Amino acid sequence: MHGPLEIEVKFHLPEIEPIRDQLLAMGATDSGRVFETNIRFENESKTLKKRGILLRLRKDDRILLTFKSNLSRPDTQFKVHRELEVEVGDFRVCHSILEGMGFHPEQAYEKWRETFVLNNTQLLIDTMPYGVFLEIEGQKSDIRDIADRIGLHWKKRILLNYLEIFEIVQREEGLGFTDITFENFETIHLDIGKHLSLLYAG
Repeated sequence: MHGPLEIEVKFHLPEIEPIRDQLLAMGATDSGRVFETNIRFENESKTLKKRGILLRLRKDDRILLTFKSNLSRPDTQFKVHRELEVEVGDFRVCHSILEGMGFHPEQAYEKWRETFVLNNTQLLIDTMPYGVFLEIEGQKSDIRDIADRIGLHWKKRILLNYLEIFEIVQREEGLGFTDITFENFETIHLDIGKHLSLLYAG
């Protein structure tokens, strides 16, 4: 399936405030912070993930239905995928439509997201239940330029999505749950720093 390309990289953030201050000093506009609830759907035979497809329903200050698919040839420097997204009016109704079409909710995940915009680039500070990350989304040259200006080490960029990062954390920590919610992580004392070397693209 064809669609617009989304190009991004992630970096782990040990602290939020220094990055926020840098982004604002660079002239970035803060578009606010929202809480996200995401539901990943699968088909009956659970082949979407195996095919590199994400079918997701998201609720924050809007409700978005998203389809993502991998490229036939992965990019080694950036995370690049095709993305089709549409805003819908009712979370429950869209949920029911997807179930009526034979899809089922497979995994839930939550995050707090603060969005900054610098020219044509989005800089997203994402607080996941297992750690904080900066996602830079835009054109390749702009992404690399901004990462360098902030002082982020390019070899420590992350090309995994948040579900793939969780799978590594889940395996390394022996976690018995699949939903990435703040409630599930409440009693877990996780040091994501122990696992960062497994996330880096190099």
